[in-house]
Amino acid sequence: MITFIICVLALIFGYIFYGKYIDRVFGSSADNITPAVKINDGVDYVVMKPWKLFLVQLLNIAGLGPIFGALNGALFGPIAYVWIVLGAIFAGAVHDYMSGMISMRHNGMSVAEISGEYLGDGVRKVMRLFSIFLLIMFGVVFSKGPAGLIALLTPEKYGETFWFVIIVAYYFIATFVPVDKVIGRIYPIFGICLIAMALGVGSVIMFSGKYQMPELWNNFTNVHPNNLSVWPFLFVTITCGAISGFHSTQSPMIARCCASEKQGHKAFYGAMIAESIIALVWAAAGVSFYENSQALLQAGGGVNTVVYEICTSTMGKIGGIIAMLGVIVCPITSGDTSYRSARLSVADWLKFDQKDWKKRLLLTVIILGIGVAISLLDYSVVWRYAQWINQFIAMIVLWTGAMYLVKNKKNHFICSVPATFITAMFFTYFVQSPECLGALIGNLLGSYLPIVSITFGLIITSVICILFAIKCKKQKEF
Repeated sequence: MITFIICVLALIFGYIFYGKYIDRVFGSSADNITPAVKINDGVDYVVMKPWKLFLVQLLNIAGLGPIFGALNGALFGPIAYVWIVLGAIFAGAVHDYMSGMISMRHNGMSVAEISGEYLGDGVRKVMRLFSIFLLIMFGVVFSKGPAGLIALLTPEKYGETFWFVIIVAYYFIATFVPVDKVIGRIYPIFGICLIAMALGVGSVIMFSGKYQMPELWNNFTNVHPNNLSVWPFLFVTITCGAISGFHSTQSPMIARCCASEKQGHKAFYGAMIAESIIALVWAAAGVSFYENSQALLQAGGGVNTVVYEICTSTMGKIGGIIAMLGVIVCPITSGDTSYRSARLSVADWLKFDQKDWKKRLLLTVIILGIGVAISLLDYSVVWRYAQWINQFIAMIVLWTGAMYLVKNKKNHFICSVPATFITAMFFTYFVQSPECLGALIGNLLGSYLPIVSITFGLIITSVICILFAIKCKKQKEF
């Protein structure tokens, strides 16, 4: 329990001190006119109250990742806590803050367009495809995932397919109508469910006396039952709880709703820290509820059933249902904004005026249609590919933030250092993972695959760092 408390306090102090330092380095100013005030089209550019900004951003980013990802991360043992805490403070929250604030400085521009502004048109084109593809895939994941969870709570005749149709219908409405008409109004209700879930499960795990929370200093080892290595697999397994490229696709939506740049610290950095606390709760539940990681892995019914068992066992039938509602809210409130952000990204790309309801309707129908088509594929395959594309986008966004700081003669190390780390992790995973090159070269290399993948990751990272240093030098000379 002591380890868990220390980790929560570290996240809170990270928000208070390092978050304010990041805000100071960026140079937010109450004097700058924000897009919400300057453009204010009544559809996507709408001024929201500060507490709504925080809550909507939190619900946007807190999908299945901080729950399912944290539970899968718990298979590695309490060592997962370290990545959640350090990753969130020094990488994830910085990533979210920079993507939101740079977007605000560029009239709410989407992440692909921002990347192109600072890293070149080639990166812009790649990011357009990857970010839109990721958003639609997350929309699919955040449709099928909660549909399966709701099916566990309802009569058998209302199966997963029924709830999937209901969720997609809601997504259509939330994607099409002005942001303050649906998302801005119902998210406070969803927020209560989300907070109740985290507080309920966390409190029972900590204080009921039924569960043993292992301390990090007694269990600082990898206990994954399938012998997956911590590097790089833990860092891709736990994404949304530590750093997630998906978050940068959501930040521009909130950047279009801030009345002042001074709201960015709480809305962007703060929301990421809050999500990390949720991930920490579920990682703690994963290492405490089951006897060992093997038992967690072998829990029948998959992660959906694990979540149901933890909720109902810790909080009873009624409390468990309330907690489950919080779990269900997480993906639904990320799925609706996934599709909405996909619409905004395509509109930015094609220069479609979204005040025109016909153009908005056209994009909404096309994007939701593609999502429904992808949903016919194997859910687990979609999720695995979403994970590595997710980290690819996070890598690009951090390098974008670093270049923005260089061009503005500010301390780029707050972005370039975590960018270097994520780059090495991503390319190591790309070679080693069966979803990527591992399936092609794994049998050929055998036991040498890990060392080859690490070497490749370090070489590519070194090349990128050299190119970044050259660009920094040219920028200074200019």
